[in-house]
Amino acid sequence: MSIRLSVLDQSPIPAGGTPADALTATLDLARTVDRLGYHRYWVAEHHGSPSFAGTAPEVLVATLLAHTHRLRVGSGGVLLPRYAPAKPAEVFRVLAALYPDRVDLGIGRAGGPADRFPQQVAELLGHLGDPAQDFPGYVPPPVWLLGAGTRSAALAAELGTHFAFAHFFNPGLGVGALGTFRAGPAGADRTRAALAVRTIVADTEADASELGSAYLLWRSRKDLGFDEPFPDRARTRAHRWTGAERERAGHNARALLTGTPERVRAGLDELADRHGVDELVVNTFTHDPADRERSYRLLAEVYGTVEAAGTPLRGAA
Repeated sequence: MSIRLSVLDQSPIPAGGTPADALTATLDLARTVDRLGYHRYWVAEHHGSPSFAGTAPEVLVATLLAHTHRLRVGSGGVLLPRYAPAKPAEVFRVLAALYPDRVDLGIGRAGGPADRFPQQVAELLGHLGDPAQDFPGYVPPPVWLLGAGTRSAALAAELGTHFAFAHFFNPGLGVGALGTFRAGPAGADRTRAALAVRTIVADTEADASELGSAYLLWRSRKDLGFDEPFPDRARTRAHRWTGAERERAGHNARALLTGTPERVRAGLDELADRHGVDELVVNTFTHDPADRERSYRLLAEVYGTVEAAGTPLRGAA
């Protein structure tokens, strides 16, 4: 089975850094993975958090489209309950007209009351429509519902959208959720489903384990109410873990795949096969942007993607 590799970037803010540093790292990473042959690049929406800098995905999407050449670029995702559905529809209509066949509109349910979410998604789809009178030749961007359970999957099946399951939020429900999506007519097309996974790849198991520990410290403390910038290696080594932090780390480790390229590829291939998907949307957290870029580069190499110039990467068949 051929796997398409994509990126979900939440623009993490490193300890000792600034939101501007995080956004610059996002732009740099998008340029890199564009050359490495990744399929799409999604940016997230978060508000009021010292952990994440991406508060306006539509601005980031426009910027990344202007600075990349091959990538599909989109939101992962716009928090639709925060907005009148016409607004994100109008924004992404314009983006799709300016960058044909390169724009994705990913939608999330967080950020407000969820009871009207199905109606809001239906309204958004209606606003995307086919406004040929405004944009001759315009093709609406594909809409992806992003979820970690069966409700979003069922809604995507009902409305005929694409569906991406957030394995890193709820690893035990992915098979069932994707099965629910496939029960609808659109789900028969494997290109309309994806699995979002959290990985850290490094040259050695020891390095990957250290980077993974930093992620688990950050994630576990966030779960316990300490929303902080992402810790560096030194702080992680010096930290005295509480019992509650260790308990949360054990839970969160179930959805984190770390190791050398060969080990991570084996794990990702197994996940893709078990969930019946051809596309993996990879999410990687590190304090140093160089470690994050290295992780995506090693993953591209072990999967044999091709540089934009056409030269196979090391390990390509």
